[in-house]
Amino acid sequence: MRYVDRRRFIAGAGLAAGGLVLPRFAIAQADNRPTITIAVQQVATSASLEVVRERSNVGERVQQSIFETLIDRNLKSRLEPIPGLAESWKRIDERTVEFSLRKGVKFHNGDEMTSEDIVFTFGPERMFGYDYDAAANKTLFTTVLARDSIEGKKLPAEVVGIAKRTFPSLEKVEAVDKYTVRFVNRVPDVTLEARIGSSGCSIINKRGFMEAKTWIDWARKPISTGPYKIRELKPDESLTLDAHDEYWGGRPPIKTIRFVVVPEVSSRINGLLSGQYDFICDVPPDQIGTLAQNAKFEVQGGLITNHRILVFDKNHPRLADPRIRQAITHAIDRQAIVDSLWAGKTRVPAGLQWEFYGPMFVEGWTVPEYDVKKTQALLKAANYKGEPIPFRVLNNYYTNQVATAQIEVEMWRAAGLNVQIEMRENWQQIFENDGKRAMRDWSNSAGFSDPMSSIVAQHGPQGQQQQAKEWTNEEMNKLCGTLETEVDMAKRKAMFKRMLEICEREDPAYTVLHQNATFTAKRKDIQWQTAPAFAMDFRAENFRWDRKS
Repeated sequence: MRYVDRRRFIAGAGLAAGGLVLPRFAIAQADNRPTITIAVQQVATSASLEVVRERSNVGERVQQSIFETLIDRNLKSRLEPIPGLAESWKRIDERTVEFSLRKGVKFHNGDEMTSEDIVFTFGPERMFGYDYDAAANKTLFTTVLARDSIEGKKLPAEVVGIAKRTFPSLEKVEAVDKYTVRFVNRVPDVTLEARIGSSGCSIINKRGFMEAKTWIDWARKPISTGPYKIRELKPDESLTLDAHDEYWGGRPPIKTIRFVVVPEVSSRINGLLSGQYDFICDVPPDQIGTLAQNAKFEVQGGLITNHRILVFDKNHPRLADPRIRQAITHAIDRQAIVDSLWAGKTRVPAGLQWEFYGPMFVEGWTVPEYDVKKTQALLKAANYKGEPIPFRVLNNYYTNQVATAQIEVEMWRAAGLNVQIEMRENWQQIFENDGKRAMRDWSNSAGFSDPMSSIVAQHGPQGQQQQAKEWTNEEMNKLCGTLETEVDMAKRKAMFKRMLEICEREDPAYTVLHQNATFTAKRKDIQWQTAPAFAMDFRAENFRWDRKS
């Protein structure tokens, strides 16, 4: 199947900042492109930028400028697939997809991208661990850090776990010729193209990876093909990117991008108003109106393919009985949260799914209804006596996170549940398996338009919840395996509906609160469009600054 390339005109025209076509000697002599500063809540959660490790909301925001995949998402529309580093792709059979690569694509170190880089990107040294057995779909070691590869680097266990979650049955990636590659799965998979286009599948430079002294050296300055390359990452402080002027999609319109970590909302807003920042992220809905009154600034944003959820650890003695988890889900007035904290700018969705699933969307499904009497009846049947239930929360990693938790605790208290907030500093503390985990605050994204990207990827047998040993369900796990290989869409939809019944009703693994929304404030004289995702796009077709001074 072939697609129209939306960037061909831009690449051919050689547009410079401001829309002027400049000869090469003029570009070499003068660079009047701007430097912009973006205040963010956080740059990364893992002190690294390697996409197979840093799978987070805050990571997606910065990764868009650095990395690219074979199949891209249309950030100006509804995230539908469009050509990325592959000009076209076609199905060979139910297990095989073939890609025709763009020619002349340059990595940040000047190397040309070839099929050799694609094969290495999805190989054991980078993703699965050197002893990965593709036929058995397992890694042959179980230590916290994988055994040394032939180049002396170690893959963190999280990398191997995420890779297996993304590709549970990838058999091999093979080079047909210099610009053609084939992905071969062990089993039929209707979502193979979608997986290959997901964020953790960004293409990297083989030489750059092999020459790095350690994995963390690589992970803090990875080499890919995006419009901007990494100058410096200061964990918990800042990320500085410079223009990649050999970018295949056209000369980047910005000379330098600085992402600066500013955790406090008020500091981000004050910095925007004073001119210290050009963009600020994660603007709470109650601040949108105030910023909109200033003629120099505007706020963009809206719903994204991410849901805010609560996650249960059913190994905790208070939550072992599913009726108590069910009771918790029925004691939340989700619409009140949407109305009071989000000013109606988000919504209560139909469970852990999105309409862009298309034929896989389960019509008529809802989140558990708000019903205090049902909660109280369930608690009585479970013989709950008011024992404390710990609830781990970060300090506003998510917009309105603390306020949401406080409202929920009051709702639960009114229904007879004794839930106690426990503030944590980082995700390691949130996930710490010390026998005291009960509930945690989280979000769940759909990386592509199928339930495999969300309910299976995060709550199935390879998902983070089960890897963290918080929850498991035998029927759910069997369904996950069957859904992966089934090609009949009606049968797949019936399986997905049963998964929702298990995970949200019968043996709750999580409960959905509301669909997430993200809002970005910026200078009004900068022409830029937000995306229906956490990602921020600063390519030539999405940025223009008509500076007057």
